Amino acid sequence: MNRSFPSIKPITLSGANVESKRAEIRNYFIESYDLYESLYSLIKSETSYFYRYEPLRHPLIFYFAHTATFFINKLITANLITKRINPDLESLMSVGVDEMSWDDLDKTNYDWPSVRTVKEYRNLVKELVVQFIDTMDLKLPITQEDPAWIILMGIEHERIHLETSSVIMRQMPLDLLHCESGVWRSCKLTEAKVGANSLLPVKEKKLQLGKSINDETYGWDNEYGVSEHQVGPFLASKYLVSNQEFLEFVLDKGYQTKKYWTQDEGWPWVQFSKASHPRFWIKEKGSEGQEIFFQRNLLERIPLPLSWPVEVNQLEAHAFCEWKASKLKQKIALPTEAQWYALCENISDTDWQNLSSNIGLMHGASSHPVDQFKQGDFFDLRGNVWQWTKTPIYPFTGFKVHPTYDDFSVPTFDGRHNLMKGGSWISTGNEAIKSSRYAFRRHFYQHAGFRYVQNFVDSDDYAAYSSGSFIYETDDSVAQYIEFHFGEDYFSVPNFPKNCIEQLLAFIPKGQRARALDLGCSVGRSSFELSKYFSHVDAIDFSTRFIQVADRMQNEGSIHYEVVREGKIKERKTVELKTFSENHKFAFKNIHFSQGDACNLKSQFHSYDVVFAGNLIDRLYDPRLFLEMIAGRILPGGFLVLTSPYTWLTDYTPHDKWIGGRVESGGSPISTMSGLKSILEGASDHKLSLLECRDIPFVIRETARKFQHSIAEMSIWKKV
Repeated sequence: MNRSFPSIKPITLSGANVESKRAEIRNYFIESYDLYESLYSLIKSETSYFYRYEPLRHPLIFYFAHTATFFINKLITANLITKRINPDLESLMSVGVDEMSWDDLDKTNYDWPSVRTVKEYRNLVKELVVQFIDTMDLKLPITQEDPAWIILMGIEHERIHLETSSVIMRQMPLDLLHCESGVWRSCKLTEAKVGANSLLPVKEKKLQLGKSINDETYGWDNEYGVSEHQVGPFLASKYLVSNQEFLEFVLDKGYQTKKYWTQDEGWPWVQFSKASHPRFWIKEKGSEGQEIFFQRNLLERIPLPLSWPVEVNQLEAHAFCEWKASKLKQKIALPTEAQWYALCENISDTDWQNLSSNIGLMHGASSHPVDQFKQGDFFDLRGNVWQWTKTPIYPFTGFKVHPTYDDFSVPTFDGRHNLMKGGSWISTGNEAIKSSRYAFRRHFYQHAGFRYVQNFVDSDDYAAYSSGSFIYETDDSVAQYIEFHFGEDYFSVPNFPKNCIEQLLAFIPKGQRARALDLGCSVGRSSFELSKYFSHVDAIDFSTRFIQVADRMQNEGSIHYEVVREGKIKERKTVELKTFSENHKFAFKNIHFSQGDACNLKSQFHSYDVVFAGNLIDRLYDPRLFLEMIAGRILPGGFLVLTSPYTWLTDYTPHDKWIGGRVESGGSPISTMSGLKSILEGASDHKLSLLECRDIPFVIRETARKFQHSIAEMSIWKKV
């Protein structure tokens, strides 16, 4: 296994020679892949892969496979490859956990593969990706539309999980890990205390945040756009908060004092977790009965290193600031994202990459003293541990989701995920650049600490993002579908999702309404309509942006969104779920929303009385594969209901995968209905017979004066 230091700097997107860049990308991929496996080689026993050491995360076997399946799933999504390696594994390991209510941590839904199976799979993926890199169309500079961008996406994704996996491993018993040195050694500077923290002045600044589309490095979608800020003068702590400084808060009963904690989240977390000190501290009784603290690092337990930065979640960092404010009688708080940039403003992007700092495992697999890496007037602006901010992550003006990975940023725009800046001792690639924007739930642990600021006036420029309930959905395509599902009817055409469910119910006996599957559920109206009549509804869409809206509607009962009136003029709207209940009481909790691939569903989705696929068939990358698979998920005597206007486009479905709307080589036209009959009625097993076809019109509003009027064909099929 390669144990050399990883590259800290990400790949640059430009260059003078295509083949040199190809080799650079290949080496970057192999280095990342090998380093990830090096971390997992620290696990002694295969049984340890299957235990959840972090209750809010999957077991490690998931993450060991997940980063490899990511490459295949994204290459499939981008239509860059057509053949999967292991469809079951690529479905099971596709979606990670961020504690969204539609995430699924129920262990009964997972039949985990063996470690050997995953290792063999990783080898096959490595071989495929290297071959893809060697043969892909490559031009310089690399843009977001290029195949190389998807490869870089997979590499940077794995580098993120290198870090999150190491956080989980810090919670494993040490006797389950190979506590060796090499690249995973820890810092040995543990004994010295650190001088008192001090507050240094920062001048007023006008800042423009946001990464240019022409930037030289890969970026996640949330980094692009523009956000302007006028940052007033403030003071900032010279050092990150050390274990020594945080210990004062612990000994002063900070964890037992309710007023220091946010009342809606912080104090309930303390009561639930019963925390009395940071997660990676270990408290024991000394020989004379006194309390002694130790710290758990990745591969060792050591006496609490007072000079190292404390590692806490955002709730603990906020509580410390409240405690500090009460002691100093000053406005002490976490910095905002803009204030953190103000600290770094005099450090150019080029200088940032060359700063002496504890990052990328260059100084070992642990923190270092907070007074070791001076960067301008401050210490550890970059590296050592991530720095929590006051700012819930939000989209910059001009934000555009990347279509191949639409669930990276959008699920975090909910007011519940706060930004971290600066990177940690294990951060490499995109994580190590100044423009990176990573956000986690406030009660999550990473290798993260904080510094504090003293404000002269309240810094509340992010108040609008403090609650996801008050965020207006401004993505035009998402807002258009919210209006389509929940908005008003136009030109006397009935609401399409509602009309579809009412029409299909005529074919479903009342005694056959236990389980329904809504595939391509979009923002969820058809799922809510199904929930009136079925005991259990699974609702799946490929787009996390859509699922997030449906989930919010289910849990909060309303959605705020903006629709285009004309040009740049928009109007704000709010819809409430109760408006559509009519004489029925919506059974909100019997709908289970999840993100998924209709062509590669997880095994848990089966035994349905009805599967509804609304306007989905001509938007799949392999509709034949879907049709052959879905019949086996329907109970005998159950129903498949399809609707579609049959608008086949190569943007969604490669031409050779079209089941209709094409002309054979001999000149014979093949309609979609004939293609459907050939597949569904001609199957040797799981055969379905066509009961009826009917037209269902629908209208989609684009602007106040532009509408799409279409007619979908609904076909009702019964399983023989």
